[in-house]
Amino acid sequence: MDTSTDVSPGLASDAGSAETPFSTVIRTASHAQHTEAENSTFMSDLLNGRLGVDAFARYTEQLWFVYRALEERSAALAGDPVAGPFVDPGLARLPELERDLAHLRGPGWRAGLAPLPATEEYAARVAECAAGWPGGYVAHHYTRYLGDLSGGQIIRDKAERTWGFARKGDGVRFYVFATVANPAAFKRGYRERLDALPLDAEEKERVVDECRRAFALNTGVFRALGEEFPLAAA
Repeated sequence: MDTSTDVSPGLASDAGSAETPFSTVIRTASHAQHTEAENSTFMSDLLNGRLGVDAFARYTEQLWFVYRALEERSAALAGDPVAGPFVDPGLARLPELERDLAHLRGPGWRAGLAPLPATEEYAARVAECAAGWPGGYVAHHYTRYLGDLSGGQIIRDKAERTWGFARKGDGVRFYVFATVANPAAFKRGYRERLDALPLDAEEKERVVDECRRAFALNTGVFRALGEEFPLAAA
């Protein structure tokens, strides 16, 4: 993981430079926001086993709204020169989220499905980008899929051990990327696609800013979940 804690004044100009790969720029520029999301109180409490399975289920529900916004227009973007190289039906998480929710909430899970206001804001922004800004779509695609393919495996492992889910089974199927046989190779290929994006320097800066915004929106969801599931005072 990158260890920088802030964005240097000259980083934005690097977004269009040949010397700095865009995948490096985008990772470095969003590091502070990424760290804030990872260290949220809700996620910390969840990973340390201080919250019950209901909190995990509620988090899974929020992911459903975000991934619906991300995936419902993916087929329409498959031919786009910017977003198209990232569209991969094998990555689709929505069917797996629905299997998990059926396990966590029962067959009537849709009846109780409700987004938090922060989730509505996040999903609306993803949908807006998917509908009209391919570069913004890539920013959200990057923050979600690579994040859940990487750090998401920690959540899966903790959930399996804390609540007894079958390994890579119902309840945690969202975190199982069956079509990604070699995660390291997949991430290398993903970074190469980022580096090859046909965008000028100004547009790359916009994509970097959208990555920061994506992490901030995700942190907003964690914050709202933390308010919904506060730990009782010791």
